[in-house]
Amino acid sequence: ELPPSEFMQVADSTWLVLSVVSNGREPPGCQATGVTKIARSVIAPLAEHHVSVLMLSTYQTDFILVRERDLPVVIHTLAGEFDIYKEESGECVPVPCDDVSNGFLKPKPAASPTLHPVQSPQTRFCVLTVAPDTLPAIATMLIDVLFYSHSPPWDAATGSQDLDSITFFSFSLIEGYISIVMDAETQKRFPSDLLLTSSTGELWRMVRIGGQPLGFDECGIVAQIAEPLAAADISAYYISTFNFDHALVPEEGIAEVIQLLQQRQESSR
Repeated sequence: ELPPSEFMQVADSTWLVLSVVSNGREPPGCQATGVTKIARSVIAPLAEHHVSVLMLSTYQTDFILVRERDLPVVIHTLAGEFDIYKEESGECVPVPCDDVSNGFLKPKPAASPTLHPVQSPQTRFCVLTVAPDTLPAIATMLIDVLFYSHSPPWDAATGSQDLDSITFFSFSLIEGYISIVMDAETQKRFPSDLLLTSSTGELWRMVRIGGQPLGFDECGIVAQIAEPLAAADISAYYISTFNFDHALVPEEGIAEVIQLLQQRQESSR
């Protein structure tokens, strides 16, 4: 419904959403388990079959977006380990693997993925949720942060922001559940009694993947980050965006994460 505009870029693919739940049930209000929990079972197999994914962690759960044209490959890849359901009229209906066998194309061997640089700004982030009925109380502040707050200056010479204080604010509303990621300084502008977080109130640091916009045809970007973190049992909150990918990890583990990712890059050269 948005009017065409020279200022709006639209990816040429349409995407479908996969949610991974335990035992077919998702406890209401549960907090995201993190991309590393599904690294070996979902993300790595899809990367091996050359399926590009967008990853979206929220406060409640994790979602994987795949291109609609890749669905036959996705189902064949995951059917051995998962029961797969599709939503029809609000009901979950099992998807037999045979349903897509005619459209299944054996994937070409995936080329070695490009090793993208990782950067870690000093900014500390919070992962939060808000009760839907209290959202109107912070709506004005949300609008100000989203559309009117000043961003750090963009360096045209290097094509990047000053990573000492990166601007990052994520708001998602999915089936009534709200999830927000904001830096610790921005959080101070909101009423503290309306923002809900984990009982530990932990802060997160970010690893940003990519020195330039990544595009949507490349696969294995999420796997490059998720697999080494999963092997080290480090949880991560992962958000793919139009230009870059971002992994949030608990603040106390950022040094270990950077070391792990640097070792991964050096061993792959």
